[in-house]
Amino acid sequence: MLLYALKRLGLALIITAVALILLISMIQLIPGDPAAVLLGPLASPEMREMFRQQMGLDQPALVQIARFFGRVLTGDLGTDVLTNRSVLVTVMEQVPFTLALIFASITWSALIGIPLGCFAALYRGSLADRIVGILSVSSIALPSFVIAIYGLLLFSVKLGWFPTIGAGDRGAPLDQLYHLVLPSLAVGLGWVGYLARMVRASMLEVLSENHVRMARAFGLEERTITYRYALKIAIIPTVVLLGMGVGNMISSAVFAEIVFARPGVGKLIFDAISTRNYPVVMGAVMITTGFYVLCTLIADLVAAGLDPRVRSTL
Repeated sequence: MLLYALKRLGLALIITAVALILLISMIQLIPGDPAAVLLGPLASPEMREMFRQQMGLDQPALVQIARFFGRVLTGDLGTDVLTNRSVLVTVMEQVPFTLALIFASITWSALIGIPLGCFAALYRGSLADRIVGILSVSSIALPSFVIAIYGLLLFSVKLGWFPTIGAGDRGAPLDQLYHLVLPSLAVGLGWVGYLARMVRASMLEVLSENHVRMARAFGLEERTITYRYALKIAIIPTVVLLGMGVGNMISSAVFAEIVFARPGVGKLIFDAISTRNYPVVMGAVMITTGFYVLCTLIADLVAAGLDPRVRSTL
C-alpha cells in the first residue's frame, strides 16, 4: 500500500507540473496586451514596456516557467498587479466559498444518486428502473449554467423562495446555507445522474457474482446481501468518480459563482482573465489544479484500501 501511495503521489506531482507548463504556454496565446488593458489607452509605450518587464512578460516562455516554479517552491505565487497584494492571500480568501459550494453539491448529489442507483439495480427492467434511467440521463445532459439561470429565474425571481445573489452573511451559518441551495443545485444536479448510473452498473455486476449467489443460497435476506456485501464492492468505482467529481465541479462552480454573484475561485479566475491579471490567473489555476489532483489521489488511495486489487493497476 505504501509503494502504491508513493507511485500515485509521484504521478500527481508530474500531472500538476505538466498542467502548469501548459497553462503558462497557453497564456502566451491569449490575444490582447495585458499592459494596454491594465494601464489604459493613455499609457505611453515606455510605461507599457516597464510594466511588461515587471510582470516578466518580456521573457521567453521557458524563462517564465522556470521563474514561476522557483517562486512556487518558496511559497510565493506572485503579486496581484491590480491591488499589489499577495496572490496567495487573494486566492485563499476565495477558496472557502468555492469549497463550501463544491462539498454541498457533492454531498447532496451522493445522498440522492447512490440510493437511486441501488434502487434501479434491485428493480432492474422495471418501470421504476426506466424512470430512474430517464431522469439520470436528463440530469447529465443539462449544462450547469442552464440549470443556474433557470433556477435563478424560477425559484428566486418568480417564486421568491431563495436569495438571488451573494453568499450570505459571514457570521450567519444558516444564512450561508440558505444562499447555497440554488448554486449547489446547479453544480450538483448533473452528478446525481452520473452517480446513479455508475452505482446501478456496478451493483448489477456485483449482484451476478458467485459469492452473492452463495449468500442467497444460504438464505440471507436480500437487504443484507445488497447493503452489507454487494454495495461495499460496488461503491469502489463510485469513490473514484466522487474524487474526480469534486475536481470537475470547479468548472461548474465558475458558472454558478458568476450567475449568482458569489465570491469564489472560479469568479476570481474569470475576472482575472478579463483584466489580463496573469499572476492571479496562474496562482488560482495552480491551487485549483493541486486541489483536483489531491482529490483524485485521495480517491485512488481509498479505492486501493477498499479493494487490494486496485494496487496492482499502477
